[in-house]
Amino acid sequence: MTAPVVPRGVFRLVRRRRSLLPDRMHRLLPAGLAAVVLSSAPVRAELQAGTAVVDVTPQEWPLAPRGSFFPKPVNSAHDPLMVRCVVLDDGRTPVALAVVDSCMVHRDLLDPAKRQASEATGIPPENMLIAATHTHSAPFANAVHGTPQERAYQRRLSEGIVAAVTQAAGNRRMAGVGWSSAGLPDEVFNRRWHLKPGTVPTNPFGSDADRVKMNPGRGAGNLVKPAGPVDPELSVLYVTDAKGRATALFANYSLHYVGNTGGEMSADYFGEFARLMPVRLGRPASGFVAMMSNGTSGDINNINFRDPRPRRAPFEQMRFVATKAADAATRAIRNIGEVSGEVTIGMRQREIPLGHRVPTAAEIERAKGIVAAGPEEERQLPRLAKLYARRTLDLAARPPTTKVLVQAVRIGDLAICTFPFEVLVEIGLELKEKSPAGDTFVVSLANGAYGYLPPPHQHELGGYETWMGTNNVQKNASVILVRNQLEMLEELFAE
Repeated sequence: MTAPVVPRGVFRLVRRRRSLLPDRMHRLLPAGLAAVVLSSAPVRAELQAGTAVVDVTPQEWPLAPRGSFFPKPVNSAHDPLMVRCVVLDDGRTPVALAVVDSCMVHRDLLDPAKRQASEATGIPPENMLIAATHTHSAPFANAVHGTPQERAYQRRLSEGIVAAVTQAAGNRRMAGVGWSSAGLPDEVFNRRWHLKPGTVPTNPFGSDADRVKMNPGRGAGNLVKPAGPVDPELSVLYVTDAKGRATALFANYSLHYVGNTGGEMSADYFGEFARLMPVRLGRPASGFVAMMSNGTSGDINNINFRDPRPRRAPFEQMRFVATKAADAATRAIRNIGEVSGEVTIGMRQREIPLGHRVPTAAEIERAKGIVAAGPEEERQLPRLAKLYARRTLDLAARPPTTKVLVQAVRIGDLAICTFPFEVLVEIGLELKEKSPAGDTFVVSLANGAYGYLPPPHQHELGGYETWMGTNNVQKNASVILVRNQLEMLEELFAE
């Protein structure tokens, strides 16, 4: 008995018209065929794949997880922080896909690490996708700032990235790949809300212009409707060895961190997912690596504001979400039907100049006054006013433009797009809809970290994700970057 192969046209049709269904394809393949899929016939292929995992858990304390406005130092890690990597090579184009358990990794650290890894492996730096998970229970990695402990962590992380790419490249063996997705809608909620008139608070800039609020409060009585959609699709790139055993899983889900760590470092649900997948797959190959990348989750979190869940113990909710994500990934793998070693791999990268947000002279003067305010004056200001005053002055001191990297990867009929931002979900949904590929997913916070990326119409609504200092680049940046992504995809899929 052999697993049925779903025609590519079916995948394309379902993605276009049913992308928001709870489970896009799992009904096309009976659950009883799971064992057939996971023990598929040996692959005769030119494709090669290699994997590696490197522990980058901090060794020097205290360190502050940097996912809050006012981070507090901690002295331990509940679970390890890792760099996970898979290298794919079709004989012409090698690519490295790596996911780092970090809140954000800045380009000033990533570019030198890529160059070192390239010297060791021969893989061009522009063929390396390195993304942060955005766990809020880990530090930032910015090579030009930090305490002695932070600089030690940054060195360890940089060395770990180089080692992971180098080891994965050295572990290349014959392989096959497949891709699919499954729905996991009940763990994603848009956190930007329209509220009843008069209940949106004054923003840190002293303005009442916001029409929506991030995280309005669980069970709040002033809720009207979310300000945007969600993307419930959990996508997977699945890699097997020559004997059909699972070698790697690169997953993607548009959900922010889960949190509630009880004062310790943690890889959040991303790390727990990676630990669960070998169990789901039974007997994967030696060296099997699972990784979860962050999708377009800039306005998506795990909080149901209309119907709040019961309180959770530390780490309980991240385990719960990881369990459901691992189950969804397993369903997605069953959807694949058949892996193949005869796939085309391609990759494009562009460096795009974007203008920085420019504070007005009045905004700069107001910010200077707020920064100089004493404790009594500060108590009269809107919440977070001093923090955003500092961010305003930081923006005013920056050069007019910055250059950001965006990438498009082709693996057979799968496309992976990247942005170095916390991307709002509508941008990812637009790319999925317009992509020429049969399946597409988007990785956020890849190859740098430049703040939030809202589409222009969300700027009109205001709210945290659009504030100057949260969003640092020109308001139409998403339009520019999506256009470049689609151009790169057209190039890749014309080959």
